[in-house]
Amino acid sequence: MNMLSPFDRAKAREVELVPGSATTPAKPARWRRGALVGLPLALLVAGGYALSTRDNAAVAAPPLPVVTVAAPLVRDITQWDDYVGRFEASRAVEVRPRVSGQLVGVHFSDGQIVRKGQLLFTLDARPFNAALAEARADAASARSDLELARVNLARANRLIADEAVSQSDLDQLNAKVRAASAALAAADARVRSRSLDVEFTQVRAPIGGRISDRRVDPGNLVAAGEGAGGSLLTTINALDPIYFNFDSSEALFLKAQRERQAGGGAAQQVEIRLQDESGYRWKGRVDFSDNAINANSGTLRVRAVIDNPDYFLTPGIFGNMRLAQGGTVSALLVPDAAVRTDQARKQLFVVGKDGTVAARPVETGPLVAGLRVIRSGLKAGDRVVVQGIQFAQPGAKVTAKPTTIQPKAAPAAPAGAGQSPAASQATLTP
Repeated sequence: MNMLSPFDRAKAREVELVPGSATTPAKPARWRRGALVGLPLALLVAGGYALSTRDNAAVAAPPLPVVTVAAPLVRDITQWDDYVGRFEASRAVEVRPRVSGQLVGVHFSDGQIVRKGQLLFTLDARPFNAALAEARADAASARSDLELARVNLARANRLIADEAVSQSDLDQLNAKVRAASAALAAADARVRSRSLDVEFTQVRAPIGGRISDRRVDPGNLVAAGEGAGGSLLTTINALDPIYFNFDSSEALFLKAQRERQAGGGAAQQVEIRLQDESGYRWKGRVDFSDNAINANSGTLRVRAVIDNPDYFLTPGIFGNMRLAQGGTVSALLVPDAAVRTDQARKQLFVVGKDGTVAARPVETGPLVAGLRVIRSGLKAGDRVVVQGIQFAQPGAKVTAKPTTIQPKAAPAAPAGAGQSPAASQATLTP
């Protein structure tokens, strides 16, 4: 039995394969010996290269993260408080007849714009003309009685020097003159009253504005009277100017009072946007605030007056209103995405001159042109991290890439959007 190990058998085969052997030529034996010797050398060289590369990688420091920084944008802004309110007619009149009678004519189209003094309705004037004629006849009779009394008194005054008339008769004649004068005054008053009745048979517009529809058709009898006692013919709303009523909280009222005192009592300017509008196109001013805060709601009723020359606005329309806060102020603006929230605090990351990141607590204001107003905690020369915020950690080093902040156009609100506005906002001052 052959008890040689595999290694010994391999050595024996190498001894047998010598030059001049009849079995195998000598060249392959030399190639195998070279391969066995070169393989460890190759492995050694490869291992050394890998070790050298690993050491070099461990020595080289990783590059600093790159963040984009910018100085805050300094612009003048106008700050606003937002409210929701409703339009209301500046004047509203219920048209009722001042005399009773039969309605015989309507002289307007339902819903049209009427001017002050325009003829609206006509009542049958024949009974009132007859009463006026009777009053004028009574006045003529009273005037004749007065003339006779004055003639008799003058005659008595001429005879009194001759003692042809007693003092008692003279006193009676004076009394008749005074009575006739009073009767004539009463008759004239009745004439004026009957003339007014005739005039009132023509119902005219007491104010200018948009008229409603007629509530009574011709041929119907209408009754004069005050309030509900009289027949309602129609209504008229004065729309130029038009009022905008809204409720202000106690806090906003106090702030407005402080700003009004600081600004010398100037009228507060307002801008209003309708539900289907993207911009605040309606301008006006506050002209009235109630004399007490409602104890139940804690709000104060306030009114603004808006010009409405084309009668586009109508009572009952809702609108979003913004009220100017103390005029124009200079503000620092940064992108809203740069503001981070740390629990209940707002903060910004700023980069120092040595590239060190620091967290800066700030007080934020409203959004304006896509940028956030920073009220305190930031300086105009600070370098704020606006991009790459995920790489900015307080105390870490970064590579700062400068840029500039540009305001953005406000997105247009979709038509019919009835979203509630924010608590406050601001706009760039032109």
